[in-house]
Amino acid sequence: MPRTKSQAIAEFGDFQTPPLLATRCCALLKEMGVDAATILEPTCGRGGFLLAAADQWPTAAVVKGIDINPAHVAKAADTVRSRSDNARFSLDCADFFELDLSAVLSDLAEPILVVGNPPWVTNAHVSALGGSNLPTKTNFQRHKGLDALTGKSNFDISEWMLSKLADALNGRDAMLAMLVKNVVARKLLHYCWKRDYSLTRANLFGIDAAAHFDVAVDASLVVMNFGPVIGPRVAHCYDQLSESRQPCRTIGVMAKSMVADLQAYRQTKQLDGGSAIKWRSGIKHDCSRVMELRQEGNQFRNGLGDLVDLEPDYLFPMLKSSEVSKVADRTSTRWMIVPQQRIGQSTAEIVHHAPQTWNYLQHHRDLLSNRASSIYTDKPEFSVFGVGEYSFAPWKVAIAGMYKSLRFGKVGPRHQKPVVFDDTTNFLACPSQEAAELVHSMLATSRVQTFFAAFVFWLHFLRNRR
Repeated sequence: MPRTKSQAIAEFGDFQTPPLLATRCCALLKEMGVDAATILEPTCGRGGFLLAAADQWPTAAVVKGIDINPAHVAKAADTVRSRSDNARFSLDCADFFELDLSAVLSDLAEPILVVGNPPWVTNAHVSALGGSNLPTKTNFQRHKGLDALTGKSNFDISEWMLSKLADALNGRDAMLAMLVKNVVARKLLHYCWKRDYSLTRANLFGIDAAAHFDVAVDASLVVMNFGPVIGPRVAHCYDQLSESRQPCRTIGVMAKSMVADLQAYRQTKQLDGGSAIKWRSGIKHDCSRVMELRQEGNQFRNGLGDLVDLEPDYLFPMLKSSEVSKVADRTSTRWMIVPQQRIGQSTAEIVHHAPQTWNYLQHHRDLLSNRASSIYTDKPEFSVFGVGEYSFAPWKVAIAGMYKSLRFGKVGPRHQKPVVFDDTTNFLACPSQEAAELVHSMLATSRVQTFFAAFVFWLHFLRNRR
């Protein structure tokens, strides 16, 4: 069955750059003093960005565009043929994932300007669509242990593409200027800084992705200079496509961590260090329809709509991330089945201690066995993760990980049981109410709030729409 236009956009992240936006981006680069003997756009689409760059640098001897879509390349070629300078253009239909970028760049005169708008789509999304527009699987982010097996292995296709471009541009006299999601820009910068690539400077210029592409994400034009020396590991950020005023913030690497606001970090860096207690995440089960229930009288209703009888042994009151963030009211009738007290613990004993719970889990074993994450492979049936002694601490100071707000809440026991959280919540385990109140009061101080804010990359598109 042929793919529809919307399916193609979804698989290839095919958001063509509006001509006005491409022109503004290239004009900004020109104002910054960027020079170009060669212009390259490795995902040129119909050529909007490539043509804007060619107009801005008429002396560039080579203007090279590459795209996987033959219809896009043909459209770009039609436009180029009508130009008086068409001889300097070179357009090729090729798959970026199969390109030898070193070979592509080897004969290009410096300084090289690489511009574009790579796909705004993740590998998981493409896979879910049954698409094939994916690079060969590698752990290029160098995740270890659980991070390599869970959702952290999901990545933006553009992140992979830009990391390969950075590999090829390192050591060259080159400028990389790409329209990307902010999260991709940060990961790309961190990728280069960790490898001591020869970045002389870096900037992020915010764009209105909703207005230009009808998508609700924070996005920027990321501009990275490669050259003969390694500059400071910082990037100045501007709210718009302009360098005419002071940056709104500066991000960078401090103590091997990405910092969202270097000024705030420098004001509070004395707080950066070890701690006797650790931040923990809530319990990961990946099957809320079975593992999370609401109490109705003496029974419980699961996410499938079934009303069931269960023993109390493995049931714990729970708060979702959305409930933790509501400071005024953290009451909940929700419960979670927690079949283990530590990772890897056998679940076979449930049949003896709570036979109704065991039968319930067995009844839904297909759903639990089909959980997508490989972390459950070769583990006891019905296993969960993010569980340990800390999960059962009587008191906790928690924060909702899905909501970018520095509001911490004290959570105590309910129904004579400790409250547990889902895996979108982070918390500090406390042995008593007094300890929780002390920790909470410390976290509420303006100095600590400033310290944490230095590490938080706020979602501005959400804040601007509240």
